Amino acid sequence: MPVTASEPAGVFNIDKPAGLSSHDVVNQVRRLVGIRRVGHAGTLDPLATGVLLVCVGVATRIVEYLQVGRKVYQADLVLGTTTTTYDAEGEVVSTAPLPALTVAELDAALRLFIGDIWQRPPAFSAVKQGGRPLYALARAGIAVESEPRRVTIHDIEVLDWQPPHLHLRITCSPGTYIRSLAHDLGQQLGCGAYLHGLRRLASGTWRVEDAVRLDDLMAAGACWQPYLHGLPAALAMFPPLVIGSEEARRFVMGQVVRLSADELPAVAPTAAIPPAFADLCRVFAQPERLLGIGRLERTADGTLLLHPHKVLRQLVAQL
Repeated sequence: MPVTASEPAGVFNIDKPAGLSSHDVVNQVRRLVGIRRVGHAGTLDPLATGVLLVCVGVATRIVEYLQVGRKVYQADLVLGTTTTTYDAEGEVVSTAPLPALTVAELDAALRLFIGDIWQRPPAFSAVKQGGRPLYALARAGIAVESEPRRVTIHDIEVLDWQPPHLHLRITCSPGTYIRSLAHDLGQQLGCGAYLHGLRRLASGTWRVEDAVRLDDLMAAGACWQPYLHGLPAALAMFPPLVIGSEEARRFVMGQVVRLSADELPAVAPTAAIPPAFADLCRVFAQPERLLGIGRLERTADGTLLLHPHKVLRQLVAQL
């Protein structure tokens, strides 16, 4: 799809309300900004609220960078009951007497899930098996055991324990199903559990405190632009690198660019950048026009090379 000079490009940090799917939010944003090219970076179930990043225009090409950061959730679990979907929207499968659990005992059980673990996605999820989403198979009455996936739980903190409700703060890798964590904890405790409520507090460097409520964004009408984060700001987890006009021409053509040692950007280690992206930077042409994302490499002989990782050609005029 061709892009016009007036087409908006950027990222909305939206505080998603309960009751809407991520796709529902995308559709509302499409109507608001008046273009079709809109997508989200990281699905939230209809039950969940909190940070949902919605990309507009050419920003849909940076989704891969936005969805890899650590996620922080506040979760409300109900112990003593299991459901078909592992959350409050499913049908009750079983109930069990609730043991007299202390916070210390709960914390000890939760410690077993911290680190790199194997986790099975819920039967009612968008994960595909044999080319079909698991939820479609489940609704058709086809029993399928999902393939386990490796995820990382960085930390779990007990915020409150008022039986049967257990409130947790969870820091984890992308792709972690908090519904599955709730279910697995219930199995570990021997009483069952399901996810009653979920709020995403952060996704990478994006925080819910800085998000705009969807109702407020829609109420802004034609004045929505102040809520849109431009691409340079949306990619601020990567250090900036400004290159000359000749280097810029080569970069946008997909060629490797040789740099001098003093051009190496200062990189501050941060948990917001996963190891796979630790050598990436934002590449600007003078006077600081964003060209895309580059990967820095220092060869064995000390040569510093800049490899194009993602060229945002729609933003690049004739150089």
